[in-house]
Amino acid sequence: MKRRILRAAALAALALGLAGTPALAQKYGGTLNSLLAGNPPSLSIHDEATVWTTWPVMPAYSNLVLYDSLKARESLETVVAELAESWQWSSDNRQLAFRLRQGVTFHDGKPFTSLDVKHTFDLVRGALKLKTKLSPRKLWYFNVDDIVTNGDHEVTFKLKRPQPSLMAMLATGFSPVYPAHVAPAELRTRIMGTGPFMMKEVHPDRYILLARNPRYFVPGRPYLDAVRYDVVPKREARLAALAAKQADVDVPSETSKPFMEALKGLAPDITFVPTTRTEFMNIILNTRKAPFDNPRLRLAVSLGLDRAAFAKSVYQGGLLPGGVMIPPPDGGWGLARDQLAQLPGYGDVARDKARAREIMASLGYSATNPLRIKVVTRATAYYVDAATWVVGVLKDIWIDAELQQVDTAVLYGMFARRDFLVALFSTGAGADDPDVQFYENFGCGSQRNYSDYCNLELQKRYDRQSQTFDEGARVALVHEIDKQLVTDVARVVFGFRILYNAMWPYVKNLVPHQTHFSYGRMQEVWLER
Repeated sequence: MKRRILRAAALAALALGLAGTPALAQKYGGTLNSLLAGNPPSLSIHDEATVWTTWPVMPAYSNLVLYDSLKARESLETVVAELAESWQWSSDNRQLAFRLRQGVTFHDGKPFTSLDVKHTFDLVRGALKLKTKLSPRKLWYFNVDDIVTNGDHEVTFKLKRPQPSLMAMLATGFSPVYPAHVAPAELRTRIMGTGPFMMKEVHPDRYILLARNPRYFVPGRPYLDAVRYDVVPKREARLAALAAKQADVDVPSETSKPFMEALKGLAPDITFVPTTRTEFMNIILNTRKAPFDNPRLRLAVSLGLDRAAFAKSVYQGGLLPGGVMIPPPDGGWGLARDQLAQLPGYGDVARDKARAREIMASLGYSATNPLRIKVVTRATAYYVDAATWVVGVLKDIWIDAELQQVDTAVLYGMFARRDFLVALFSTGAGADDPDVQFYENFGCGSQRNYSDYCNLELQKRYDRQSQTFDEGARVALVHEIDKQLVTDVARVVFGFRILYNAMWPYVKNLVPHQTHFSYGRMQEVWLER
């Protein structure tokens, strides 16, 4: 990787336009009203793995660097500075040094320093001797050997080996800087950041209200006075709230194509911004528990599910077929359709289903002696619709499934304990980067590898692609890994969600990204009304 130095002054002026006087068309004031489909499991971004936490909490924090909020497609070329003024790679690409902004304070008035950066990422990677919940993204930073401060305004990440994706991970909405002076457990119920908004009110089951931070370090930002997130679990109620302009924008991850079509009928003037997300709908089979410790049974499940019919029936076509990486042109690393067609479960449907029944018969199952299981899913309409389809279709391959709906907080606890056999879930990646996907969701020992799939030989290939700086060579390695994960049925992947992000036309500068965890800072958003 080339040595890279980015200066804050040029960055602010050219990339985000953060410095100086805002354009005359932009207005200050007002409250943006958004929706949440359920309560966040907690208010600590580093503890959680859901947009239900990042979306309402992200405006209160800052990162070292962040993906440009005004550019829909995220890449290393769209990374801009926040708490960092500049950064530079060493000549051997094993050290990444940041020069930090001066004069930044947390919402309680305490100064931000390099110690906060070190504390945050030592916490996330499990290097602190604290009794706290492990971050789902601990394995993102397995390659960090040490984090060293040099005074209050310099910090260096020292790596065990080169890793081009470190910047991609630091730029996601999952990578805010926490205050070292506040106990991590306290941040599960209290928000304390340096971001454009600060916590004003939190009422579980009702709403979260953030107010403008008068000491925010970016001149002239934010435009809004406040952002309010109303908890509205029922789909019909969210439709009504958007149609009546009681809400200005829907929560990311919830505006599926069926939701869009229903909302169009109620509010013809509302706008929709389609994005294919780095988030795939999948079935998670617990590989540590019988009978799904048998790879042949997992293969039968994958072969028995018609992915095209799933996309048409559940999402009215709003699903892009893929392996575990988002396919082109929406992503930079995934398998193309002709490559997918060669893999089990993505080819001839009738042939695959017949093969699935052959496997089931060889394992002793039949129409009169089906495998009986429970399928766990989140208790929201989006998940229930998908899981209901799956339960119905599994009968074709002699699996008698019962649907079990659970609350979000309960579901994540079940995942953490591996207290399930089969689950239908939507798995999002914090960035469109192979390291994020492979190590977090398929890495041996990862907390978020809910299936507990572990292939030690493949793990070595994760490491090989991770330190490959030639992008073409890295893409080829990633494709081979993706094919192996599909063939091994590490998870049963249906495809990547196409969402139709609903918002009223008067909402300006809210640009949905392909990674919906990373564009909720809200500092650039304003209301034309």
